[in-house]
Amino acid sequence: MAEMTEAPDKELEEIRQRKLAELQRKIAMAEEQERLRREYEAKKQALLRAILTPEARMRLTNIKMVRPEFAEQLEAQLIQLAQAGRIPVPITDEQLKRILESLQPPRREIRIRRV
Repeated sequence: MAEMTEAPDKELEEIRQRKLAELQRKIAMAEEQERLRREYEAKKQALLRAILTPEARMRLTNIKMVRPEFAEQLEAQLIQLAQAGRIPVPITDEQLKRILESLQPPRREIRIRRV
């Protein structure tokens, strides 16, 4: 009788061990991804510090608060352009404003007429 209860207990313990190992693998992968993300972000910020004046960085930070996806794309574009030597470095706040204006679609003027 004791042998019958040992087999299910042993199987249950093996299942628990497999689940625990899988969970540990997932946690390790998540930690590694987070470490890589932080490393990438640190490198990106260092590059932005090199290619933007403090005022331009502040403007970019403000944009990031309002439109994070747009700011991410803009950061990537600025880094690529600077690395390719296609824009003068450092980028001033005025230059960044002009870049932003060129990226914005033209606004349509809306007039409301009452009849």
